[in-house]
Amino acid sequence: MSQAYLRNLNPAQLQAVKHPPDIPLQILAGPGSGKTRVLTARIAHLIFHHHVAPQAICAVTFTNKAANEMRARLDILVGVHDTACIRMGTFHALCASFLRRHGRMVGLETNFTICDADESKKIVKALLGEHSKDLAAKRISLTEGTLMSMISKAKARGQTADELEANYRRSRASGSRKRSRLPSDVNNEDNSDDEQSQIMQDPNIMAVLIDIYRVYERTLRSSNSLDFDDLLLFGVCLFKRNPAVGEWCQHVLVDEFQDTNTIQYELMRQIAAASRCVTIVGDPDQSIYGWRSAEIKNLINMQRDFLNTQQILLEQNYRSTASILGASMAIVSQDKKRVAKTLRAEHPAGPSPMLQLFLNEHQEAGFIASEIKKLVAATGGMLEWGDFVVLLRFNALSRLIESALQKEGIPNRILGGHKFFERLEVKDLLAYLQLIDNPHFVAAFTRVINVPARGIGEKTVNEILGAAQRLKLSPLEVVMRIHDGALPDIKPSVKRKLASFVPPVRELQTFARKDTLPSDLIRHLLESIKYDEHLRKTQKDWDSRWENVQELINFASEVEKNMENTKAAEPDEQPWDGDWDVLEEFDRDQLNDEGFVETSSDAVHKDKGTRKAREQQPEQDTPLRMFLQASMLSTDVASENKDDGKGKVTLTTCHAAKGLEWPVVFVPAVEKGTFPSHRAEDVDEERRLLYVACTRAQALLYLTHANSRMCAGEAKKKDMSEFVSAVLQNDKSYFSREAPNLSAGDRTLIAQLLGRNAPDEAEVVRRMAQYNSSTQAWNASYGFPNYSVAQPRLAGSSDSAPPSVRPPPVNPSLTAGPASAAMSQSAAPSQSSPAPSASDGPQSSTVKSTGVKRRLGMGRTGGGYPNKKFKTPGNTSGTSNESTPCFADVR
Repeated sequence: MSQAYLRNLNPAQLQAVKHPPDIPLQILAGPGSGKTRVLTARIAHLIFHHHVAPQAICAVTFTNKAANEMRARLDILVGVHDTACIRMGTFHALCASFLRRHGRMVGLETNFTICDADESKKIVKALLGEHSKDLAAKRISLTEGTLMSMISKAKARGQTADELEANYRRSRASGSRKRSRLPSDVNNEDNSDDEQSQIMQDPNIMAVLIDIYRVYERTLRSSNSLDFDDLLLFGVCLFKRNPAVGEWCQHVLVDEFQDTNTIQYELMRQIAAASRCVTIVGDPDQSIYGWRSAEIKNLINMQRDFLNTQQILLEQNYRSTASILGASMAIVSQDKKRVAKTLRAEHPAGPSPMLQLFLNEHQEAGFIASEIKKLVAATGGMLEWGDFVVLLRFNALSRLIESALQKEGIPNRILGGHKFFERLEVKDLLAYLQLIDNPHFVAAFTRVINVPARGIGEKTVNEILGAAQRLKLSPLEVVMRIHDGALPDIKPSVKRKLASFVPPVRELQTFARKDTLPSDLIRHLLESIKYDEHLRKTQKDWDSRWENVQELINFASEVEKNMENTKAAEPDEQPWDGDWDVLEEFDRDQLNDEGFVETSSDAVHKDKGTRKAREQQPEQDTPLRMFLQASMLSTDVASENKDDGKGKVTLTTCHAAKGLEWPVVFVPAVEKGTFPSHRAEDVDEERRLLYVACTRAQALLYLTHANSRMCAGEAKKKDMSEFVSAVLQNDKSYFSREAPNLSAGDRTLIAQLLGRNAPDEAEVVRRMAQYNSSTQAWNASYGFPNYSVAQPRLAGSSDSAPPSVRPPPVNPSLTAGPASAAMSQSAAPSQSSPAPSASDGPQSSTVKSTGVKRRLGMGRTGGGYPNKKFKTPGNTSGTSNESTPCFADVR
């Protein structure tokens, strides 16, 4: 086999790919260093050079998107067949797959349902309600979101409720006052560190937490369901108790290793127990999920548990310009505890990143919208709306920026908005299918029993659930028996109302037992319950919701195609060739008549030898079960719009941007209290988060901050983030005070970096003329004097000049006109900006009415600081001719 996959690798990449498979390897890969290419090439090398069977390789990613990207590359490198044989996917998908086959070994029925976050929250909310009076009497405030976060963190550490209680009691007995690391989701504005800190210190609250944790787990088990954390816990238990289940694995590869938590690391350890052959790819500088229980210490743990672990650094960056890398490294290098490594630029310096101060958040938002519009014009349309992203520390920062973009007529989207599988119509149909597969799943039953409306109220549903508990039956079995007359009707009467529910469900169970394809099951379901009529009657936007229904069928069809491709991926396990109708642990007559799988005490194996044999026999995945599993584990892929954001400016959080890239990146509110967050416990992680945000940029980077910002209805003074001010104290040249004025050379560089054609200069002139026209109209609408921008000349002109920056809008409620604008701004320079001096650099001759810019808080009109060749932080070669600080915020 040709080793074409080794071509064009740099020396460090080649060393990582060829590293001996029996020596554990840590590949520390900086942003844009080609880690996915290295990972896929290493898999190809294991197959072709070391002759490791594809089915003996386990490749773990953190998102389905990453898994799909890796799969697409491997299709080319090793072929579709071999790629399908590789055990590839997320930690959760991997565990779900093995638990479907071997769940009985750890006490699970293999038709378990994966309970999503919404359903889990509903369960906890109901359990919390039982404690509401007691908590209110003690004046204790507690939310279901906080409890879910604490339970999830305990599970991430592998702790049961009993173990959590035991650890808490030991801590109390030892008198330890050390505050535990809390899972404070600082992305969520509604979450509070104070509330979670109170939990760790208040014995009354801890008692409630532990009690709810216990009952929550019992509720899940009684419904034959697992939450996402349980998939990992039971997966670890499966591999640990039954080593033979993992003997197929000869090599484990893990992507984004810095994001693994305790239980995920333990899972990797158990899967690799037989071979001890592990390759991980990660970057400690991009460890930003500590609030989600990620353990950066797992890099050290691996070196302890896997002897002779070696490290290879990937430091060549192929994504960003040298100036962006220089600023980014200057920020992250302030952490003296980090692993010593750098980034070397493949591309030239390009325009320096901009760092700009504004009077307030309104000006900041207006500038971002205006600058996006200007850059599209200044590149002759080479940059499009989809090339821009605004990275937010908190979602709440998006409001003014969204408004500014809308005023400018710029299309935009919120990345990570309402997810496809969270939409009402999709959840309705999935709940029907979940109930068909797992009749014990109460959440699905309560959702669909009255969809479409059947006049079955909450009181009736509670009566059914109570009867199910007393009779030790599933709720579905109860209503089926009532419908058939095998059980007496309840009060209020429900038998007649079940006529439109039981027959369709029973028919669908029959189809499911015959391995009917999921897409066909959905079509049968839609027709039997007349779901389209239900949407027409109940939803104003029924037509768009019906399109979502059709998209669900499309998704089912894609899963069916993947089923065919993955049939060759299980050569180590002979598929069970039985049928549901002959399972000895079920009531055969009941199964045939109703398709109901009963797991009560009446269905326990009478023959213990048969039961043990059945536990050892891997279960066969049904098409329905595989579809339901894919739908629950594919939200990070399926939630994206079909246009994938093309043609729209993206607004998203810095956390959500991890692993992505854009030509132009704006990071607003780079201020104390935001970077780092005022609720953050790990300042170093906050610094890494800003580093991750900066390294998303390919060509242009903007950091902005405001002199004051509204907080809880009050304007509060803001200072520049310490992460940036520390950089400026050492070297001001990393940032420019002015927005980049793109020259023809800059446009050519951006085109080369993005792999696009450079724009026609005549088109640039035309678009800039239109931009200037709209700028003058904008100024007139606010009552400000117009200023002109010299047009860029065609190539070859002797006096070509780049376009200037359009002033941002000012909040009309704060300024009535130029005079008030000057008064509003007059206080700010005395605190935050020194008067410009001759040392600030050459003054631009292309901008008129420069006083307007100063009154608007746009700073000086100088050309900013010259671009510097990339150098690692601390390099003193090459000095700046600037004698005054960039901003007076630097103290």
